[in-house]
Amino acid sequence: METDHAVVTGDARELSLPADSVDLVVTSPPYPMIEMWDDIFAALDPAIGDALDADDGQRAFEAMHDVLDVVWEQLQRVLVEGGIAAINVGDATRTLDRFRQYPNAGEITRRMVDYGFDPLPDIVWRKPANSGAKFMGSGMVPPNAYPTLEHESILLFRNGPRRSFPPGDETRYESAYFWEERNQWFSDLWEMTGTPQGLDAGLRERSGAFPVEIPLRLIRMFSVYGDTVLDPFWGTGTTTLAAMLAGRESVGYERDADLRAAFDDRIEGLPERSRERATQRLERHREWVADRQESGEELGHENDHYDTPVRTKQERNLRLYAVESVAETEDGYTVMHEPIENLE
Repeated sequence: METDHAVVTGDARELSLPADSVDLVVTSPPYPMIEMWDDIFAALDPAIGDALDADDGQRAFEAMHDVLDVVWEQLQRVLVEGGIAAINVGDATRTLDRFRQYPNAGEITRRMVDYGFDPLPDIVWRKPANSGAKFMGSGMVPPNAYPTLEHESILLFRNGPRRSFPPGDETRYESAYFWEERNQWFSDLWEMTGTPQGLDAGLRERSGAFPVEIPLRLIRMFSVYGDTVLDPFWGTGTTTLAAMLAGRESVGYERDADLRAAFDDRIEGLPERSRERATQRLERHREWVADRQESGEELGHENDHYDTPVRTKQERNLRLYAVESVAETEDGYTVMHEPIENLE
């Protein structure tokens, strides 16, 4: 299997993709009212800098979302019917004229619904706590302390009716997930400890990269092998990295050419890491099977490729792939994938 991964140095507000060319969107945009992204938003709209200088948080908040809104408007055009948009975002707390929370998740949801997207149940993921202090504000006396924000939201939207496939579509069933993975991934609360991004401190501060496990899960949940995944806010390429690991194609848009140049370091040794991840996934399933069998449970079906029991008939043709090679191209990268063979 071969997949292509394009990286465009440019502004996602000017997406040049054809209509219905993307099967899934996975992205984490700059979060309005988070100070690290003030300069980016102000460069795109000077009125935002004026509002921040005037301590007018509400005006700045709305203007920042107007900038993102230009991208959201285009997603309905490029997404196939039934395609999913997964948007990772956190609310913000900030003191300008006074301390308050800025509800980024709610604002993006409102705007996506205005563009005709159907909102689906979202996912909350908890970040590692940076401190043992579980409050902000006045300390040990009421009423002026506040809960800390230790979570972000993955907002899910569908572009029209559910996506359809031919009956018994082989690629769809090869892309299945294990029953126990389904139960974990489709929970509305994810406990994430984060994963190393392989970035120097300066790039991390400029990108706010999310753990690769987040886009990797979302890609496996909402697309099939060979689908195209779009990230209009590419950053350090975490979504593209996940698409490579998952056997999907990808397109990313990124304004900062320095972030694009750093991606080569992230894919060094990717074939070995990909194979290790795939084999660990199969080993975890076999451990789960062993626990079920020890308790006397009969699973009832057998996977065709790995000589392992599975819970449902939909898992019988599930097949895992690993990266065999990565080659740089004029527009991005081409990745060759090979199936993981049966492991004794």
